[in-house]
Amino acid sequence: MQSYLLIASATFITAGLTFFSGFGLGTLLLPVFALFFPMTVAVALTAVVHLANNFFKLALVGRHAGLRVVLAFGVTAVMAAFLGAWMLLWLADLPPLAVYRLFGRTFTIAPVKAAVALLMVLFALWEILPRLEKIAFSPRWLPLGGVLSGFFGGLSGHQGALRSAFLVRCGLSKEAFIGTGTVIACLVDLSRLAVYVRHFAVSDLTGNAPLLLTAVTAAFLGSWLGRRLLTRVTLRAVQVLVAAMLFALALGLGAGLL
Repeated sequence: MQSYLLIASATFITAGLTFFSGFGLGTLLLPVFALFFPMTVAVALTAVVHLANNFFKLALVGRHAGLRVVLAFGVTAVMAAFLGAWMLLWLADLPPLAVYRLFGRTFTIAPVKAAVALLMVLFALWEILPRLEKIAFSPRWLPLGGVLSGFFGGLSGHQGALRSAFLVRCGLSKEAFIGTGTVIACLVDLSRLAVYVRHFAVSDLTGNAPLLLTAVTAAFLGSWLGRRLLTRVTLRAVQVLVAAMLFALALGLGAGLL
């Protein structure tokens, strides 16, 4: 029951607050899922919720997507997402980096957790450091942006912040910005899930179907509410909260405590 309450609450709040920014849901959900599941399973479960919520957003704003930008960014993002997803599975099969004992317990530092922990720290800094938050790239770099966003999306699900940094200079309206980002996010999620489902046991997803349904429903409600009530692109308090949580959980993952 604790996992249901925590995951549903985090999903609802984050989906609503990050509706306009296009990133944040997967960033916050991944560490929450990681509290209850192995890292690779947590990434896959987060991807399912993220994809379902993006399909819902697609129905709301997908018609505003800019096809030219979707093609320029999305093609390379899809290819890189496959690579990132395979990298995740490769890291999961590597032997532990270190094993140590503390307070009578044995802890293992796994390569996949160390890699995801490092990414959590980097994207947490992106959330709270003004210089990083304001980074924007010229439209001519859209294919490169697709590679970077797709790769990290496949590896850990952290795709939105990079995607937004490349799309923000494309001259899109607010509606087109949201719609374009949503279409691209759906493509990346479908690509990485195609890799994940070939590796994980079906029971990893079907066995947690009630929890996934709860999280997806909470995400739908959060996005629906966000579309109607929220007018700010980002909320600073939420960014700081997300970053603090990511730092704390990244420390726990990197040290093998989680």
